[in-house]
Amino acid sequence: MRAGPVSLAVMAMVIGAAAPPRSGEIAVTATGLRVTKGTVLACMTARPETFPDCDKDPASYRATAAAAEGKIELRFADVKPGRYSIALLHDENDNGKPDRVLGIAPREGFGFSRDAKVKMGPPSFNDAAFDYDGDGASLTIRMRYLF
Repeated sequence: MRAGPVSLAVMAMVIGAAAPPRSGEIAVTATGLRVTKGTVLACMTARPETFPDCDKDPASYRATAAAAEGKIELRFADVKPGRYSIALLHDENDNGKPDRVLGIAPREGFGFSRDAKVKMGPPSFNDAAFDYDGDGASLTIRMRYLF
């Protein structure tokens, strides 16, 4: 029995639907680092309710890099297509958490994807969100320091 044009189209749809999602790498260049001490911690999440605190999201992507004056590069590997937001922290004293002045303002450097603005707290997930198609991407995030 010969397959006609309709059955070929149906077969192509079935094969396409069964293909696993692509995954790739997102490279992030953090610029504007002011000192060489400490570590830059990065988290990337697809869950708005956990942004920017990756500790609440076990499925988040994480990366670290030793601080260097000027800029450093971080990489997230095997990233599936989706909508993500990234938060960076320059943990200058390597205590693994953001230090604050008077418990409110960040004492250490920070940055967000899409250079999302900080007002009376961190930006929303949507302000920092970007769409990723799975083919690899390069982003630049500018670090900011208040003190």
